[in-house]
Amino acid sequence: MTNQRGKGRAVAALAALCALAALSGQGAQAATGPQRPYRADSPYRYDPHARPVTAAATGQGAPRLAAGKVYRSAVGPGTKAYFQVDLGSTGDAYVSAVAVPKPDTEVAFGDGIELTLQDRDGNTCDTGRAVFGSPEYPRPIAAYVSRGLTRNQTSCQAAGPYYVLVQRIGGAASTPGEWGLELRHTREPRLTVDAATTAPTHWATTAPPVPSSAARAVHGGTGFADAAPLSGGAWRDTLKPGATLFYRVPVGWGQQLSATAELGRAGGSRYVDKAIDLQLYNPALGPVVDVYTGYDGRPASVAFQPLAPVAYENRYSTSGPVAALRFGGDHYLAVSLSPKVAQVLGPGAYSVTLRVGVRGEAKPAPAYEGAAPDFAADGRTTSPVPAAAPPGHDGGSTRMRLLAAGGIGTGTLLVGWLGVRTLVARRRAQPVRPG
Repeated sequence: MTNQRGKGRAVAALAALCALAALSGQGAQAATGPQRPYRADSPYRYDPHARPVTAAATGQGAPRLAAGKVYRSAVGPGTKAYFQVDLGSTGDAYVSAVAVPKPDTEVAFGDGIELTLQDRDGNTCDTGRAVFGSPEYPRPIAAYVSRGLTRNQTSCQAAGPYYVLVQRIGGAASTPGEWGLELRHTREPRLTVDAATTAPTHWATTAPPVPSSAARAVHGGTGFADAAPLSGGAWRDTLKPGATLFYRVPVGWGQQLSATAELGRAGGSRYVDKAIDLQLYNPALGPVVDVYTGYDGRPASVAFQPLAPVAYENRYSTSGPVAALRFGGDHYLAVSLSPKVAQVLGPGAYSVTLRVGVRGEAKPAPAYEGAAPDFAADGRTTSPVPAAAPPGHDGGSTRMRLLAAGGIGTGTLLVGWLGVRTLVARRRAQPVRPG
């Protein structure tokens, strides 16, 4: 009878484990299932926590963008979209905007967005812009404006309300209709001691070694918020014409980033000009560099020229790409494939390989007042990406994602399973008493 009760408890425990496994599976499915909730009119994945706001036509009545939050809005051709931010006197501030045109939008070389930061008197504090450039096809582009506290400047230093104006530029050839906006307001504490105000001008100019290891699988995100984490090495993905995939790479202070995007061999032989576009953004979503190349179905690659190591004093450089490399943290790669590839070489997904290198050892962060800034695009805490799986394993396999998604539930399941096995073994080891 005792043995039967023991078996009954073991069966009950197993039933509970099955229920726990089902719940854990549901959690994993929620984490790894519909990761890309497309809008009907856009393949870009907006931050799921973004708050919708309607821009004002003037600074009066403009919606407030709180620091550390994400917002969604829109801007039409020939219109002014105003937003308000409250800036303090204890650090720098950044406001970024991701412009998201619809996939069927026509754009030209000079089309894009321009941001203007203004004080309460309408004086311009900073401007930033992003354009589609030579790859004249619609894709997400981002720009930012900033307010830095300096002792040598008197304007735009006071604490209080400021205004961010977002406008579309170009427009002669672009299709009418609104573009979506994803907006972020982030802050950077000031330093406890004065830093150098001269940007470095010398660094390693030879191309960093391109990782030649076997590529591991990864699934890029469709927005900054769900960008796939990458460490150094080679990664393989698939990319459809007209789509953009996002990846994030942690780059520490003093480190130098390099990246190459390679299109694999495909059928056909006709040439598509500027078919693949590779963009790099800093942790505050400021543009760093944009490179592209054509494709005719034979292997093709595009790479960044050697970039400056990340340094606080880079912000004082007169070179845009150098000045943008001012933060340690996640940097974002955006890879786009021209929709013309489908028309010329055929529809379907194309193989793309990313080779990422991070040169040098990370140095300590500057002496900020308080914690170093965290510019994570999805509100998470920035942390180093674990080393990818060795070449013989699929670093992006479903099995590994399920284990990660299970979290504490998976650990509980494992402990419970071991407990049941121990219970059953002990019951089997006990002698059966005669009835």
